[in-house]
Amino acid sequence: MTVYFKLFLTAVLWGGTFIAARVVAQDVGPFSASFLRFVVASLFLTVFTKYFEGKIPLLKKNQIVPVVLLGMTGVFAYNFFFFSGLKVILASRASLIIATNPIFIALFAFIFFGEKLNIRNFFGIFLCASGAVVVISKGDPLMIFQGALGPGELYILGCVISWVIYSLVGKVAMEDLSPMAAVTYSCIIGSVALFFPAYLEGMIGDCINYTPVDWFGICYLGFFGSVLGFTWYYQGIKEIGAGRAGIFINFVPISAVILAYFILKERLDVSLIVGAAMVISGAYLTNKRF
Repeated sequence: MTVYFKLFLTAVLWGGTFIAARVVAQDVGPFSASFLRFVVASLFLTVFTKYFEGKIPLLKKNQIVPVVLLGMTGVFAYNFFFFSGLKVILASRASLIIATNPIFIALFAFIFFGEKLNIRNFFGIFLCASGAVVVISKGDPLMIFQGALGPGELYILGCVISWVIYSLVGKVAMEDLSPMAAVTYSCIIGSVALFFPAYLEGMIGDCINYTPVDWFGICYLGFFGSVLGFTWYYQGIKEIGAGRAGIFINFVPISAVILAYFILKERLDVSLIVGAAMVISGAYLTNKRF
């Protein structure tokens, strides 16, 4: 299986995470859902890493800080924002806001790692950002400047910030650490950090009331959305660079919108369709190379 096909499948799996998280977030607190997701992920990743790589490598001193940052950004912070946002706003809308990730990944990869950008890329950044404004404002951009930006949108923007940091730190962490080992350590560290707020949230007492659908969603998020998704995404960053791997995130909102329409019966309004076209086109142009 080529790295490009793995990245495409990752995008489809991540599209499904918006549906699963939208369902789970209605019954499960954000810290609890995040903790349970990554307990599942950590268990599978530990087994996979030992099977495919023979052992889980010990971290060197210079790897500790980057790996801790991975756990605190891509696992702890991202998932708190993710579940909190999806409790409030539609899965399709959230997925399109998060689809702006590639423009920020490309910008900061340009600043910190010297990955090239041309005029077409910068136009793509403008187009993608404009599409995000259309989606966030539901077709009335002036509403943003009038303070009408809701908490759900702000939470999802927190996802964007967390993921950009996660992607760029991951590039550094994988200079001498395999993608699977990096993902495994980040999930374990994130899970440990999530336990305490999840406990305070009442997870232990509440978990007996979770429905079978909630548990299915948590397992989907843990295995397909985290184990396979994270591993393949990091392999892509290592092999083709953060900017080019990020372009495959463009497929996430497409699958999320389609799945949300058929499974959650979410309505497709004009602002969502127009914004989606702008975001996806802009993200493509942002990452299109010379």
